[in-house]
Amino acid sequence: MLLSKAGVALTSAASGLQAGEGRNGLVGRDGVRESGVKRVKVVQVRANAGDGAGRSSSSSSSGSAATSIFNRVGSFLNRDRVEQQGAEVGGDKVVYKGTFTIMKKLAMLDLMDRGADLQDDATELMGKRVTVQLVSTEVDRDTGKALVSRETAVEGWVAVNDKLAAQDISFPMDFVVPKGFGVPGAIIVKNQHPNEFLLVSFSLAIPDADEAHYLTNSWVYNTANTEGRIFFQNKAYLPGDTPDGMKELREKELQDHRGDGTGERKASDRIYDYDVYNDLGKPDEDPALERPNLGGNAEYPYPRRCRTGRPPSKFNPAYESRKGIATFYIPRDECFERAKMSDFKADGMRSKGHALTSKVKSLLTKKKDFESIAAIKELYAPKGKDLGGMNNVLPEMSDIPKSEQQPLIFLEELINPDGERNTPLKYPLPMILHVDENAWQTNEQFAREFLAGLNPVMISLVKEFPLKSALDPKEFGDPTSAITAHHIEGALEGFSVEEALSKKKLFVADYHDAYLPFVERINAQKDAKTYATRALFFLSSDETLKVLALELVLPPTSPGGEKISKVFTPPKDYSAAKMYLWQCARAHVANNDIVAHQVFSHFSKCHAVTEALIIATNRQLSKLHPIHHLMAPHFKSTLEINRGARARLIPAGGVIEASFTPRAYSMRMAAANYRDTWTFDSQALPNDLIARGMAVPDPSAKHGVKLVVEDYPYAADGLELWSAIKSWNIDYVDIYYQDDAAVQNDVELQKWWSEFRYVGHADKKDAPGWPDVKSKENLVEVLTSSQWICSCQHAAINFGQYAYAGFMPHHPTSTRRLIPDEGTKEWEEFQRNPEKFYLSTISDVNSATTTMSVYEVLSSHAANEIYIGDRAANWAEDKRVNAAFKRFSKKLADIDELIKGRNADKNLKNRMGPAQLPYNLLRPSSKPGVTAMGIPNSITI
Repeated sequence: MLLSKAGVALTSAASGLQAGEGRNGLVGRDGVRESGVKRVKVVQVRANAGDGAGRSSSSSSSGSAATSIFNRVGSFLNRDRVEQQGAEVGGDKVVYKGTFTIMKKLAMLDLMDRGADLQDDATELMGKRVTVQLVSTEVDRDTGKALVSRETAVEGWVAVNDKLAAQDISFPMDFVVPKGFGVPGAIIVKNQHPNEFLLVSFSLAIPDADEAHYLTNSWVYNTANTEGRIFFQNKAYLPGDTPDGMKELREKELQDHRGDGTGERKASDRIYDYDVYNDLGKPDEDPALERPNLGGNAEYPYPRRCRTGRPPSKFNPAYESRKGIATFYIPRDECFERAKMSDFKADGMRSKGHALTSKVKSLLTKKKDFESIAAIKELYAPKGKDLGGMNNVLPEMSDIPKSEQQPLIFLEELINPDGERNTPLKYPLPMILHVDENAWQTNEQFAREFLAGLNPVMISLVKEFPLKSALDPKEFGDPTSAITAHHIEGALEGFSVEEALSKKKLFVADYHDAYLPFVERINAQKDAKTYATRALFFLSSDETLKVLALELVLPPTSPGGEKISKVFTPPKDYSAAKMYLWQCARAHVANNDIVAHQVFSHFSKCHAVTEALIIATNRQLSKLHPIHHLMAPHFKSTLEINRGARARLIPAGGVIEASFTPRAYSMRMAAANYRDTWTFDSQALPNDLIARGMAVPDPSAKHGVKLVVEDYPYAADGLELWSAIKSWNIDYVDIYYQDDAAVQNDVELQKWWSEFRYVGHADKKDAPGWPDVKSKENLVEVLTSSQWICSCQHAAINFGQYAYAGFMPHHPTSTRRLIPDEGTKEWEEFQRNPEKFYLSTISDVNSATTTMSVYEVLSSHAANEIYIGDRAANWAEDKRVNAAFKRFSKKLADIDELIKGRNADKNLKNRMGPAQLPYNLLRPSSKPGVTAMGIPNSITI
């Protein structure tokens, strides 16, 4: 596209082209921008011999012919050029006017690859073009093959002027077809250039019909060794309803996505296949970094990931080698879009800048621990102060006007995210500290967050007392908890333990069984000391939780021996020593919870589960399938995020191992938790609440269940959203499936669900809780659960990370010391300086600032985020679908108002808590930045 001296020099190479090739000679383009898109005006530079000077209409490709399946699809139609602008061209022919919008190959971030651009220009001048062919839904009555148009070349590729920054460029195209051609059901795009381009969109203006749009937004690589790329119209069909002209293309597209399960994947591949997590270790670098495979074995089962096919490890062929994130293959269309990638990279650079001062100071002074709580608070900018940090990290700050934005998104977000530049080396103040900087220390705030905090899915109703473990007593000793009635009976507001139990007043956050099998191994590592913990709560008359007791357990020293248990109750005398001893105990519980949050609730049950579903969907559901249409927005960016996690967060030596207490055992614990607790049906919110005893079935209740704790913000808001999503899915399924038989006869749907279960979750394929998809009702449940996981559930778990845990002492990711016993040297050390001992127990400077920076990035919404009530333009052709989605969006807007009203209700004390941090995590939309609200359609971060 760069018509410069180099481009002119190439003109001589083009002069040898034969007139019979059907080219218009060297056709350049000039461009004007309309609504952010550069529209091409075709300019004739030179005509080949035999061509009429000044032609700017479409031409056929340079002698290329459709092959293989496209030969079988049908023969070319009229090859005449279009000589006029009107729709009618005479006789039985009409002109369809297309708009072909692309973005050229990127060098990095927002910069166009100039070298690749010159290469493409050279091949363009040599007669190797980008072409488009229309495929009718109709078939030829004589041949029985689909009607197709001629291949039409994109004209004006070589540009007179192009900017350095990447941009969308639109090319007008004309297609001559018979009057009876109808609305094309697909287009075939061929790219004879050496480099890829992003096909942003394609639309057709058709006489006497609505404008047709196609499912694009896809990178098109060189197709010399393929049969071209297929892009379907945004109109959904069940397999049995597929127009005759689309049947072969429908199957061909699925075959392209499946591959054959062999070979190493390349960037240009579009293949979705399965593998186990066999690349988390780095034994080729250091044998100490060996990690077991997750998935494919009984000890550590796990959902499947996207296969890469890299060479085996030299250390052990059961492992896959890994060298840099570029080798972590995902299909190119699953990568971040340009704006998202630039925003993400800039956010990451700024967040590291926030950590720089404290890391350098710790390195120079050789002091790894914080000196005081006050010193930690010095890491933050004052409330309301912009700091050149995340884009709109302070939601009350307005974004810079569009007129002042730079074309390079990366630089704009890095340098000037909120319109001013201040204190770039300070972290934004976490919301937990906004109103009362000491509220995090209260027991009320600690308890409240199990109902309305970072990980509100762990708390459950106590159904028997004393509490008991389900672990094998032959290995782990007496299963009975050390918390007795003596510890709690004076704090039950006059109830006996039996009365509190019968009235559903006792609740527990229980990490005992998930942790105890790993505690000994965890504690053998450097700077890692933990317990298997429980936190017991009482539901007060005002519907708030009161902390009754904390239990910290070490395993027996020999199989079946006596466990070492410590029970702590809230101190009545808040002397410094007693207060910090209690804070140490709380820190161990909070640490168990943050680990469970990160590797159980977050990565395993949101990210990993969704990845398996994405693979199954692309392998078994055609893009023509209505369920693919429905689910595709819920998959955006997830594979990109997950491969980044495998590269940097969860592997040996990654952020999780370096900063979270279990270290090398973090993901093994995740796999064990998946083995012991995960079933598909339990992921449905009502089922989960019932299983945890937090709700009971009630057909007369609004959502079919009644909450045991009415002021349970996560559950109350979640049930509103669950019902709205389910209603939307009922409407959608009713549009495409007439009855249960239609569901049963949907071949693609049945293969999709079977593959997700038997391959994506092969290790748990025989577990209870798998519904069959033989009815409309069951299909709706499956769809609602799947959408819930990657939208609402992920939002509730993810976007509060910085707001709640950005202040490290509130949710320390690391505990490095056990609580000292009286009479020991450690006890004496604690007595001399309780605060110093407490700070030496929790995360050190490096670990804390690393995780704070990660939380800051992971809690941020991108400027181009698409939320649950939104869809991209022209996502669905069916007016019934669009009307149903409009109703769904209206329900979401009503829910947002309902949540705001609940947060303002003073009688609902769990909505705000002592920190006065409103529970907004399930509000449907948000401004960009770190806002602790907003539900994207998919796991985009």
